[in-house]
Amino acid sequence: MSKAPRSSTTKKIADLSLNTESGLDTELTTNHGLPINDDQNSLKAGERGGTLMEDFILREKITHFDHERIPERVVHARGSGAHGFFQVYEPMARYTRAEFLQDPGAKTPVFVRFSTVAGSRGSSDLARDVRGFAVKFYTQEGNFDLVGNNMPVFFIQDAIKFPDLIHAVKPEPHNEIPQAASAHDTFWDFISLMPESMHMIMWVMSDRAIPRSLRMMEGFGVHTFRFINEKGKSCFVKFHWKPLLGMHSVVWDEALKISGNDPDFHRRDLWEAIESGAFPEWEFGVQIVDEKDEHKFDFDLLDPTKLIPEELVPVKRIGKLTLNRNPDNFFAETEQVAFHVGHVVPGIDFSNDPLMQGRLFSYTDTQLIRLGGPNFHEIPINRPIAPLHNNQRDGFMRQMINSGRTSYSPNSLSGNSPSQVAALDGGFFSYAERIDAHKIRARSLSFFDHYSQAAMFFHSQSVPEQNHIVRALRFELGKVETTAVRERVLYHLAQIDKDLAKRVADGLGVSVPAKIEGPPNMSIPADGDPKQFQSKRVKEMKPSPALSMANTIKGDITSRKVAMLMSDGFDEAAFATMKKALASAGAVPKVVAPHGGTLKGAGSNEVPVDVTLLTTASVLFDAVCVVAGAKSVKTLQADPAAIHFVEEAFKHCKAVGALGEGADLLATSQLAKNETIEAGIRSKKLVSEVGVVIGGAATASKVAAAFIEAIGEHRHWEREADDFVAA
Repeated sequence: MSKAPRSSTTKKIADLSLNTESGLDTELTTNHGLPINDDQNSLKAGERGGTLMEDFILREKITHFDHERIPERVVHARGSGAHGFFQVYEPMARYTRAEFLQDPGAKTPVFVRFSTVAGSRGSSDLARDVRGFAVKFYTQEGNFDLVGNNMPVFFIQDAIKFPDLIHAVKPEPHNEIPQAASAHDTFWDFISLMPESMHMIMWVMSDRAIPRSLRMMEGFGVHTFRFINEKGKSCFVKFHWKPLLGMHSVVWDEALKISGNDPDFHRRDLWEAIESGAFPEWEFGVQIVDEKDEHKFDFDLLDPTKLIPEELVPVKRIGKLTLNRNPDNFFAETEQVAFHVGHVVPGIDFSNDPLMQGRLFSYTDTQLIRLGGPNFHEIPINRPIAPLHNNQRDGFMRQMINSGRTSYSPNSLSGNSPSQVAALDGGFFSYAERIDAHKIRARSLSFFDHYSQAAMFFHSQSVPEQNHIVRALRFELGKVETTAVRERVLYHLAQIDKDLAKRVADGLGVSVPAKIEGPPNMSIPADGDPKQFQSKRVKEMKPSPALSMANTIKGDITSRKVAMLMSDGFDEAAFATMKKALASAGAVPKVVAPHGGTLKGAGSNEVPVDVTLLTTASVLFDAVCVVAGAKSVKTLQADPAAIHFVEEAFKHCKAVGALGEGADLLATSQLAKNETIEAGIRSKKLVSEVGVVIGGAATASKVAAAFIEAIGEHRHWEREADDFVAA
């Protein structure tokens, strides 16, 4: 091959020095100019084998991605943390040798960090987003980090695509807009070209993405792990966290308003609950699959875009997590805590999930620059309680003072200390999985059903939940400006459920396309056939009731905030009865009034005002009760903010109560357009309909009981059919 003329070579170097890209028709290369043949799959030992360290393309891509933000976390930047403990219910020796899962009398210290994924540290808690759910167990065998989310699946199947996913959902680079939001072109462009994301999209567009509280959401380990017992026998395991308060959400309109009224809503809720002694609790659950059953399902256990329906493999609840102490210093603990999927203990090991394999590299790499170097494990919040002995020395921010002259192994000068620990004595060993495969960049054919579980999730939802998914998709895609992107997404939705796609399309004023074209370099299975981009739903899966939040725990109103709306001249006896009943049930009643200071009752007794209508909103409460008192209610009827407060609570399907003359405020509002409610307002008798409880002041105790029951339902979604409230 002849060399290029010197002048053209010089010109090419000069062009490169400008650091520009010439148009869109460019070849994909490494940072050193090497053309990349496959950017969709990491290099593995066989289609379903482990990712190889040899994959310099994966390592370069993830290393650059991990170091793109200084010093804020690239993802999961906005977080809240708390201390607590974990106790196992019964010994799990049959499945795992992990010591912290053996003694029901032992309390294992933990630190938990909850987070949003896409937004910066200054973003709102109520963004529509995945929530991180990371638990650091300080065990006697070292730290075990269960780094998961509040959703059991993920957008992508291979870690090599993680930088692309996050680049797509982050604010668009040309104008840094929008913050902490997925409703924009780049995110949906990526999603429309990655059909493997459609199951996760159903989750993110569902109510799971806007939880009422961090204390009221599930957690998942996402990946398939291994348990290994003392005999070296392995089984596959999926990890779950089940909240004892049940799973509850807010509605999207409410989330938008909470972000304006209190962007720290979730952070404040967690802090205040722990400070008040209402300690959040979750049960720790596992789904266990014998090795012999690895291939018995219609999906691949190694595919992180799939879950195991609980009806196929029930979740065995094996312990409980309790959070009982807030951090002393947010930065020192919540901000500096460093989690790592690779922090495991003897008895817990990895599978060949290609997303997990990439995370094993990424987590250490990102901490090196975020926390100043290789000694981030010496920061107090990250220190294990187990003794630490190794030959690692020096480096930035070193705090441990090591003695002795040797820092290598083997050695004879220090008696070969520290020495390896035999497996029989508790030393960690990796499961001896046989691998006999070609090095290859590809995915197993078992990874290419992208729609069946997405359809299962959608069909498992209650009617209100399905409606919310439709509205979420209309909102998100309504923000997308590029027609082709919307069409590709609608095509994928049609593979999940044709009626779902049509309803979304009708809201956008477009049609569902019958066919779309994908780019030529999409993820291709080992047989080289890229037809999966046009694939239909492979199978019908039965709905899984466990996936619907409508089937969650209800009735417990512990820590629920209830606005007691009143003014001067309130009925003191009715107020006292309702407040006592709410507090006895575990709720947190707050006096909300037109002005601050104190309120004088009809009998001249005074009560302090907790918050005024000038500084709060109904979206910050779980329910509202209008307290009796002719003078009090007359004042509220003349205040538009009070009327709006009640109407907005009704619109968001919350419990609304009215004692005695309090019903007159409801009569002033649009709630009176409901015939049943209007009849209750006129009769002043105890009426409980669609979460609205009305009754006389003389029967305050009965009204309180019905009101508490209504709050326990969390929301009364049947009201969503009533569009007459425009709050």
